[in-house]
Amino acid sequence: MPRDALSRQTSNRILADLSQSDFDLLEPDLQVLELPVRKRLEIRHRPIDYVYFIESGLASVVANGMGERSVEAGIVGREGVTGLAVIMGTDRSPLETFMQFGGSGQRLAAAKLKACMEASVTLRRTLLNYGHAFYIQTAYTVLANARSKLEDRLSRWLLMAHDRVDGDKLTLTHEFLAIMLGVRRPGVTIALKFLEARGLIQTSRGVISIVDRKGLEESANGAYGTAEAELQRLSA
Repeated sequence: MPRDALSRQTSNRILADLSQSDFDLLEPDLQVLELPVRKRLEIRHRPIDYVYFIESGLASVVANGMGERSVEAGIVGREGVTGLAVIMGTDRSPLETFMQFGGSGQRLAAAKLKACMEASVTLRRTLLNYGHAFYIQTAYTVLANARSKLEDRLSRWLLMAHDRVDGDKLTLTHEFLAIMLGVRRPGVTIALKFLEARGLIQTSRGVISIVDRKGLEESANGAYGTAEAELQRLSA
């Protein structure tokens, strides 16, 4: 971590790990704001006006397929930033991003981010590294969806969410989990009961509590860990 990073008062990993010179490029135009649940950060096929460095909470990046049914492609928390299309050099995406758990963050105009990336090779490299890590996350989401049992996929998702929030309680409904995992609600309910019976989680109305994280990692059956290790490697 850079020498001056502790004075930045940020829990966003990208902002905290930037060199002082790169942070100074962004800092004058960063705007701190609340990000309530369901707030849309990107609308598909529309120009991206702002990118969001998330401080707390969790954003879902979703794809809309046939019949407009949404499926989650990836998640962004305090380790990252939204608006990867901007980082990759374009201005929009067919994906949509919204806050799944409410929180806070710092937003930056997309045009400003582009100018800063052009001004600093090291900033551009840092952001592209995160883009690569997110790509690996989505690749392993595809692999999990294609080859893993529902309880394995659910274990992976709960671990990924747990990585990005404070504490052990996740506020979400069975219905919302079903949408994100692209399955029917009864399947999610059965999978949650399976994990709860093994003592890995506890469920109450609208809340899932992580009880045994190590056991949950074993329950993911290899679906969790590779993308997380890649993020760690690139940000070390």
